[in-house]
Amino acid sequence: MEIQFSGVTKIFEPDIVALEDIYLQVDKGEFVYLIGETGSGKTTLMRCILRGVLPTRGHISVDGNVLRKISNHKLSLFRRDIGVVFQDFMLLPNLTAFENVAFVLEVMGCNPKEISDRVNDVLKTVGIWRRRNQYPPQLSGGEQQRLVIARAIINVPSLLIADEPTGNLDNCTADEIMQLLLSINAAGTTVLMATHNDYLVNTYRHRVIEIHKGRIVRDEKQGGYEACVAL
Repeated sequence: MEIQFSGVTKIFEPDIVALEDIYLQVDKGEFVYLIGETGSGKTTLMRCILRGVLPTRGHISVDGNVLRKISNHKLSLFRRDIGVVFQDFMLLPNLTAFENVAFVLEVMGCNPKEISDRVNDVLKTVGIWRRRNQYPPQLSGGEQQRLVIARAIINVPSLLIADEPTGNLDNCTADEIMQLLLSINAAGTTVLMATHNDYLVNTYRHRVIEIHKGRIVRDEKQGGYEACVAL
């Protein structure tokens, strides 16, 4: 899924400039890190892609859809092709791991056999099939994050947006989650990952987009967490 920002500015009332004059293109199949201090505009940028917020100025196109003009019906279909992974999991605690993922397909009206087959397959993909009958509070942090990823990719999305997916995890578990995200990207899904984890960015080199006070200050292929300074 291709993403294009053209002169995007977002101002929240009364005068909070969250994004300012953003020009950005992400090609289909790319893996992109989005870095910057807390409050820099990373989450707003990702919410714009989901059309959770509309820009004050400028235009955003995702997979050929001009988001400002997209109808409500088409918006619902558009969002089905985007998986979202949150730092705080947002799992349903009274549903099992299986049921948390199945819920997505039930809302779409899939039949029980299809739901069972697809959910079992995706739980195997993320490595928690044996924990399918456990409830989220019974799972470790890493297992919960794998479950969130399973829920996000159950529809085989063209784009995966991950907002600090390893923020609450130790380095070993974060590394396992990163390997999973890379495997999803290798299968053709575009991945946009907001992170403060310098270890992951420096270890798994991909495109780095750095935001500071709502502006893109660095866009570097195979970049590190800190910009290289020529001596």
